[in-house]
Amino acid sequence: MLKRPHYLALGGTLVLLLALLNLPASVAERLKLVVSGSFLPLFGLRSATHSFLDRASYQLLPRSVLIEELVKARKEISDLQANLLQSQDAIGENARLRAALGNPPKGPWNRRFARVIGRDSTTWWRTLRIDLGSRDGIQPNQVVMTAAGLVGRVSQVGLTHSDVALVGDAECGVSVVVRETRDQGIIKAGQASSSEGGFVELSLLQNSPDVMAGQTILTSGLGGVFPSGIPVGVIQDSRAMEGGLFTTARVRLSAALNRLEEVWVLQP
Repeated sequence: MLKRPHYLALGGTLVLLLALLNLPASVAERLKLVVSGSFLPLFGLRSATHSFLDRASYQLLPRSVLIEELVKARKEISDLQANLLQSQDAIGENARLRAALGNPPKGPWNRRFARVIGRDSTTWWRTLRIDLGSRDGIQPNQVVMTAAGLVGRVSQVGLTHSDVALVGDAECGVSVVVRETRDQGIIKAGQASSSEGGFVELSLLQNSPDVMAGQTILTSGLGGVFPSGIPVGVIQDSRAMEGGLFTTARVRLSAALNRLEEVWVLQP
C-alpha cells in the first residue's frame, strides 16, 4: 500500500510531465540541449576508458607478438602497393591496345597483331623480337608498323618468334617519297643511331630546294618490300650536298622505336 510520500512523488512527477508537455517549442529545445550536455562528460569518460584499455592491452602484449604484427602490417602494405602498380600498368596496357586495335593501318593486306618480347640492349634502335613466328604465317620481309607509322621489316623467322630490322638499320633500307613535292629518296642503311633520338638520314635522288622542314615522308612502294603510302616520318631540316648535286635531310620517325610494346605485321 502506497504511503503519503509516494503519492506526493507520483503527483509531482505527473505535474512536471504536464508542464514539460505544455512548454513552448523554443524553451523545450533549450532544455533538451541542457539535459543532453550534462551527459557529455559521461560519454567522453567512456571513450577515454576504451582508448586507455586498448593502449593497455598493446602494452601487455609480448614484444615478439608486436614485432610479428608490425611485420605482417608492412607485408600487407607492400602487397597493396604492388597490386596498385600492377593495376596502373594494366590500365596503361589497355589504353595502348585500344589505340592500336582501334586504329589499324589501312590497306589491301591482312594485319597480325604482335607483342614485342625482346630487344638487345646494345642495338635496341636497330632490331627487336616479336611473339609471332612461322607457325603464325610470318615470313621474311613482311612489313612491321604501328598505327603511327613504319617500324621495319621481318628479318629472321623462328617457329614461335621473329626478329625485326628497324628503319635505319643496315638490313632495312627504305625507298621513300616526300608527300608535298613528290621528290624520291632512300633512307640509307646504317644511318640511324641511339644518340639521334628517333632520327634517320634521308638522301634524295637529286637536288631538291623545295624540300623543307615539316614535310611528310611516306614509303614510295619501290623495291617491292614496303607498300606505298605508309608514314615514315617528318623532315626536321635539309641541306644541299656535293656542291648542290643532291639533297639530304634529317627525318624524325613517326613510330617511337624506343617505346614499342605492340606492333602490326602486314601479310598478303
